[in-house]
Amino acid sequence: MNSDSPNVVPAAVDEASGSLYEVHKKIYPKNVSGTFTTWRWILVWVTQALFYGLCWLPWSGRQAVLFDVVQRKFYLFGLVFWPQDVFFLAVLLIISAYALFLFTALAGRLWCGYACPQTVYTEIFLWIEQKIEGDRNARIKLDAAPWDSTKATKRALKYGLWILLSVWTGFTFVGYFTPIKDLAQEALTLSFGPWEWTWIVLYSGMTYGFAGHLREQVCKYMCPYARFQGVMFDPDTLVITYDEERGEPRGPRKKETDYKAAGLGHCVDCDLCVAVCPTGIDIRKGLQYECIGCAACIDVCDQVMDKMGYPRGLVRYSTENALAKHWSMKDILGHVIRPRVIVYMTILTVISAAWVWGLATKPELRVDVIRDRMTLAREVEGGLIENVFRLQFMNVSEVPQKYSVTVAGLDKIELMGDPVVELASASNKNVTYQVRVPPESAAKGSHTIYFDIKAVSDEKISVHEKAIFLMP
Repeated sequence: MNSDSPNVVPAAVDEASGSLYEVHKKIYPKNVSGTFTTWRWILVWVTQALFYGLCWLPWSGRQAVLFDVVQRKFYLFGLVFWPQDVFFLAVLLIISAYALFLFTALAGRLWCGYACPQTVYTEIFLWIEQKIEGDRNARIKLDAAPWDSTKATKRALKYGLWILLSVWTGFTFVGYFTPIKDLAQEALTLSFGPWEWTWIVLYSGMTYGFAGHLREQVCKYMCPYARFQGVMFDPDTLVITYDEERGEPRGPRKKETDYKAAGLGHCVDCDLCVAVCPTGIDIRKGLQYECIGCAACIDVCDQVMDKMGYPRGLVRYSTENALAKHWSMKDILGHVIRPRVIVYMTILTVISAAWVWGLATKPELRVDVIRDRMTLAREVEGGLIENVFRLQFMNVSEVPQKYSVTVAGLDKIELMGDPVVELASASNKNVTYQVRVPPESAAKGSHTIYFDIKAVSDEKISVHEKAIFLMP
């Protein structure tokens, strides 16, 4: 990082200690407007509207999205997931990973620049800071000023709003695990449970610390994505680039100056691309792992080019090959579909299709048959041989159901117990059954039997479960 950058305040380096660690320099990003900034704010509004609003959305008399850890049921609109459905979560994480790989191969760190929670909340916290303390120069001046009533008031207001937003964020996060309306009632008397207190405080503290104070340090030093993103780039990956051939030699000049006669390129060396960068890098030094792909430098450079009467795009989205071979945007897009991208897209499509198919065909009834280990087999009245089974019924639908239970597989087999089981919506129930057969029905040893469970109202909702019957 350039210590002479206008976007950082340099700190003295302890040369005597010979430390290998870079001394932290506080970054003051300058406010910027433009196409990419607008898109970033659209993503801020969309993601936060979903996060803060989705937990309040009702659905069939309950919360639309709720990960009820206590009841071990996850609700996602009309779907109900049980611990046995953890497979769907695992596949969803795989899909997310491959989507990240695909987007990175196509256009670099799009996730980091536009949708990553760290970027989104830093953007919000920085907006609050700018509204209270002013733009970059005013914030630098305020930091350097001695403490007085004005500075104390602004800092108290800023930190107060940061804390309020952080606490609301932590409260909302916990509201996805405890019903948000119940949590709101508990908030009136601060009667949260231990784990609710823990996570509200922890998530609020992380939001405040990461977005308010650590900011770019999270992206540069804590996030592993910044470190391994390079292996997913290739010369045809769209990244933010500086056109050195067009921009150099850089230098200040007046608008009316003939830059060609002066032996200059298009870069006026205003350093605004550095001043707006949230990680404080100079994009003119080439692609760096600290770049989060937010494109703020593109917006501000285009504004400078407009003022100078030069073509836009001195800093732009391009590729290594495009810069070297002077490709047009049509040529760049023509090289987007390449073997790596095809592999990622194929895998992503197959896994996504399988995941959607799995959700669409997810059964509304599940039954686990468990043998009573205390009694493998016994003789009861009438000389009959009896095995005991425990059936765990899970109604994973949102409708109360009645199920009929039958057993088959051996001659003259009988089911002892209630043949009809009633379950409320999204509930489970354990029922114990005794299965009996005459001793002449089968030879000594193990035999396969089947439990058939059907919904009384809809026979399409059925389960055919295998079990083992032991003959002594």
